[in-house]
Amino acid sequence: MIPTAGTRRPPPRVERSVSETTTGGGRRVSRRTLLIGGSAAGLGAGVGAYAARDELARMWWRLPGIDKPRKAGAVDQPGAEWIAASGANWRRADRPDDYTIDRVVIHVVQGSFDDAVRVFRDPGHRAAAHYVVRRDGHIAQLVRELDVAFHAGNRSYNERSIGIEHEGFVSEPSSFTDAMYRASARLTASICERYDIPRDREHIVGHVEVPGTDHTDPGRHWDWDRYIRLVRAVRVTRTAKRRT
Repeated sequence: MIPTAGTRRPPPRVERSVSETTTGGGRRVSRRTLLIGGSAAGLGAGVGAYAARDELARMWWRLPGIDKPRKAGAVDQPGAEWIAASGANWRRADRPDDYTIDRVVIHVVQGSFDDAVRVFRDPGHRAAAHYVVRRDGHIAQLVRELDVAFHAGNRSYNERSIGIEHEGFVSEPSSFTDAMYRASARLTASICERYDIPRDREHIVGHVEVPGTDHTDPGRHWDWDRYIRLVRAVRVTRTAKRRT
């Protein structure tokens, strides 16, 4: 959910990509861990060395002369429109190799599709979701799935999830059209297929369910039973896992 006029927005949680070091939690170890791990040897033995090695593995693309290969304007979801979010609102990563993706977080904008796109392109907003779904079912992608979008208000959930915003207001049932439900369900089913995420309520959650959040979306008018039925009914043809 993004703030609207007259609502009080808490100070943004600004993520620091270079200084962050998180180990454990069952996350996958990528091939780069093996390649870069030796670089931490000079930092001392024990927990400190392992933490430094883990950090180096995740930040490999920050090393001089190395950049993660990307194709400008590429989308992960076929048919989605690419609209780039500000680089201040997300963090480059190499998911799922550095962070396992095991959640989809459902948001409601508290505003229009255009409102969401505008603030996600604003570097001062310090937040963005990977996708925005419009009332007519149109989908825009603003952050690549391999990258960490600042959408959940919780660092761990940002790292492990993909965020989907939906145009509308939590207090207005009419916001959630059939076209929106169906388009969003296709998107969520595709994400679940790409990352082997179970299509259930443990792994497809509302923003309100993220630990530590003060948001209430998608709200009581979001029809979870209908949505999960639609997600489970989607037949997804396995294609390439990710696009670069």
